[in-house]
Amino acid sequence: MAALAPMAGVTDAAFRRICGEMGAAYTVSEMISAKAMEFDDRKTAALADLSHDEGPVFLQIFGAEPGCMARAAKKLSLLGPTGIDVNMGCPMPKITGPGAGSALMRDPALCGEIVGAVKAAVSLPVTVKIRAGWDQSGVNAVEVAQACEAAGADAVCVHGRTRDQLYQGQADWEVIRSVKRALHIPVIGNGDVTDPLSAGDMLAKTGCDMVMIGRGALGNPWVFRDINAYLRNESLMMPPPTLTQRLLVMRRHVGLMCQYKGERRAMAEARKHAAWYMKGLRGAAGFRRRAGQLSALADLDLLIKDVYQENQI
Repeated sequence: MAALAPMAGVTDAAFRRICGEMGAAYTVSEMISAKAMEFDDRKTAALADLSHDEGPVFLQIFGAEPGCMARAAKKLSLLGPTGIDVNMGCPMPKITGPGAGSALMRDPALCGEIVGAVKAAVSLPVTVKIRAGWDQSGVNAVEVAQACEAAGADAVCVHGRTRDQLYQGQADWEVIRSVKRALHIPVIGNGDVTDPLSAGDMLAKTGCDMVMIGRGALGNPWVFRDINAYLRNESLMMPPPTLTQRLLVMRRHVGLMCQYKGERRAMAEARKHAAWYMKGLRGAAGFRRRAGQLSALADLDLLIKDVYQENQI
């Protein structure tokens, strides 16, 4: 099985719904600031809106104070998520600067305190997403994962890169394997899974219970369908989506964004998604440039028409 990883500015309700329909085992929201929850911030509340979700979805929170994280989790639990995910993996400076995200991995004891506080505040499953470590000299995923398990975490997701790697280089799957061997709760592997073969490879090499996909799903929500088919029968490789299928899903995806957020805001956010859907198509470079200028659904419809004409065989 494969789940959709949380990605800021990407895993909104529309993308979660598309990936869920394609077979994602569950999806995770964009990260939600526990501190902002204290002030009933409107933008933060929008990130937690589950009114458009149909499949299992976890709400992810970030912060560095156990009490604040617990209060946020309790508020979010009232919205009906499948569970709460604790962010201990984001490498971005604006998150790590105040001590949240992957900065927490420098203090395994605090990681345990946060998980314990969140677990005590909600009756839902609590998962944690971590990295291999803060940097190459401090690879401590096993220690952090054990602290989280001891505090009551129901599962741990391990991204096989350190914070200083950001999203560069190769993910270290051996770290994921080590965490799996050390824990009794489910372990989810993350990093460099982009297709059925890499998903099967990670499961075999690490022993993890399932995989989580982030960047591999960008412009390619079919990856969940393909992985599910492959894991059911390794001789079954699904054909890639046709040009028509790709364009129809892109149109529906962006249409849902407009329905949920309003056309003006949604089209600005949809530019990157439209560009991702263009990957591998004839004339992709030019179409991506046009995608970066979208401002209305009518613009997208014209782009779709031109892409279709250019790529007909």
